Amino acid sequence: MPGSAHRFGPRGLRRGAALTLVFGCALATAAATGSLPQDPEPGPGPQTRAVSSTLAPVDREEIEDAAAEAEADGKSVKDAAEEVVSRSGDRWGAVYDQREYEEFEQALDGTYTGVGLSARRSAHGDVTVSRVQPGGPADRAGIRAGDLLRTLDGRAIGKRPVAEVVASLRGDGTGAAEGSRVELGLVRDGRSWTETLERTRLTTEAVTVRRLGDEPASAVLIKVAAFTKGAGADVRDAVRDAPDGAGILLDLRANSGGLVAEAVVAASAFLDGGLVATYDVRGEEQALYADPGGDTDRPVVVLVDGGTMSAAELLTGALQDRGRAVTVGSPTFGKGSVQMPSRLPGGSVAELTVGHYRTPGGRNVDGKGITPDLVAGERAQQRAETVLSGLGGGS
Repeated sequence: MPGSAHRFGPRGLRRGAALTLVFGCALATAAATGSLPQDPEPGPGPQTRAVSSTLAPVDREEIEDAAAEAEADGKSVKDAAEEVVSRSGDRWGAVYDQREYEEFEQALDGTYTGVGLSARRSAHGDVTVSRVQPGGPADRAGIRAGDLLRTLDGRAIGKRPVAEVVASLRGDGTGAAEGSRVELGLVRDGRSWTETLERTRLTTEAVTVRRLGDEPASAVLIKVAAFTKGAGADVRDAVRDAPDGAGILLDLRANSGGLVAEAVVAASAFLDGGLVATYDVRGEEQALYADPGGDTDRPVVVLVDGGTMSAAELLTGALQDRGRAVTVGSPTFGKGSVQMPSRLPGGSVAELTVGHYRTPGGRNVDGKGITPDLVAGERAQQRAETVLSGLGGGS
C-alpha cells in the first residue's frame, strides 16, 4: 500500500509492523494443519453473530505479561496467551505456536505439507474425497474425487469432524512432517482397498481459469479459491488474456480469504483506480486504493456464498459498491475485522483484533456479510451465467 509501512499478511511480521485481515476458517485450518482447505458442506453458510465495531482490543501488554510469566514458570506460553484472548471476547483472536505459525505463513505463500486431497461430508454422512490435486501423492496413487474415506491409519473415520480428518491427513499433533506416511482406507464402487501415501510439500492452485463455451467471445470463468501470494496477479492476467467482448464470471464461493493486498490487486483488474476499502486500526482510519488502468468495460458477475470470507468479501464489496459487477449467490460469511500479529516469548504468535474494514460505500461487513444483488441458492452458477449473458458478456 503506497505511503504506508504496514504490510498485509503475517510475512510482514519479520519486517516490523504487520497488519492482516484474519483469514477465514478454512484457510486458517489449512494453514495450521498443512492440508488443503476442507470443502464446505451443502446447505446454508455458517451462522455468525455480529461483533461490535467498538470491540476493545486485547491489551497487548496483558497478553505479553501472561506469556512471559508462563515461560518463567515452565508452563505453556500458548495456553496462557489463549486464556487471555478467550477472556477478552475477541472472536477472531488466535494464538499459534511457532510450528503452526510457520505453516500459516507457508499456506499464505501457496504451499503446504500434505497428500493433495480435499475432503467433505456427503449428504449421506460419509466423508468423501472432493478434490485431488494434480501431481500430488493422492493423484499418483489413483485416488479420485468421490472415493469414500473409511479409515485413516487404521482408525475408522465414522462421524469424526471433517476438520479433524483433514488435520490427521497432515499429521498435525503427531509430529508428522514431510516424508512421513499416512494409510488411507478407501471405497469406490463397492471395492475396498488401502493406500499408503507419503506427505510432501505441495503448491496450491489458488486461481483456475476456463472458458464457458466454444464461441470466440464466450465468457471466462475465473475461480479464486483463496487469496494466497500471487493470486491477485493471476486474476489480473486472466482478465487481460480474456477475448475481446468476453464477460468475466468471478467465482469467489468458498473463498476463505487470504492476503488483503492480493484482493486489492484483483480489484485493480476491474477498476481504474479509486477506493477499494477503508479500515481502522485502533481508531485511526486508513484506505486501500486500486491501481489505475483496469478493465472497466468488460461485463462482470461475481458468484458468492456463505463460504465467501474476509479478503474475498472485501473484493466483493468493492466491485458491488463501485457498480462494477453484479453479485449473485447467497449472503457472504461476514468476516471484516482486522488483526495484527504480536510475537510472544518462545516463538508463539498472537493474532489480535485491532479494528474493522468497510466497503467503499461505508458498509461494515463484520457479522453482517454482503447480500448479493441476486440471491440464488441452487443452480447459482447457472443464474450467474444467465445474468452475464444478459449483460452482453457471452455465455
